[in-house]
Amino acid sequence: MADPNVDLWATDEVHFQQHGSRCQMWIPPETKDPILLHHPTRRGVGYFGAVRLRDGKFFFHRETDKFNGATFFVFLKALYRTSTTGPRRVVVITDNARYHHARLHRNWREEHADRFVLDYLPPYSPDLNPIERVCKLTRRKCLHNRYFPVLSEVVNSVEAQFTQWVRGNITLRRLCAIT
Repeated sequence: MADPNVDLWATDEVHFQQHGSRCQMWIPPETKDPILLHHPTRRGVGYFGAVRLRDGKFFFHRETDKFNGATFFVFLKALYRTSTTGPRRVVVITDNARYHHARLHRNWREEHADRFVLDYLPPYSPDLNPIERVCKLTRRKCLHNRYFPVLSEVVNSVEAQFTQWVRGNITLRRLCAIT
């Protein structure tokens, strides 16, 4: 982080569900608690996301399929094009998901290791990844205590927030600060 020749990025993947989150309400003690059912679907949308720790610049990619080596490779190449525009070397903090080490993109990673490298967190340590806080903030700002009758409304809500963060953001910079 102290090296001015290195750009540090944190990346992760996240799912947002259509049914939203639970809410709390006050019920008089003499009244039986009502049962609130969630929307009967379990549809969701997934995103790969990355945040540059220096200035809070956010990069995201919606995943329509499932998270695997091939979809991560597509995201990795897009992140490479976005993050290596300047003179700095890029180090990407990521978790130890199996597809982050896939043989499918090993040669590509080795080929670009002089400018773009993945740095893996220890197993079972998601709290060390700064972008986890961004996912939590997104859920709170976009999904909590809201009902989404269709999945496209979830996508619109989340991507509207992500688009605000694309250019860089003081909130994300402070949220993801590791110094």
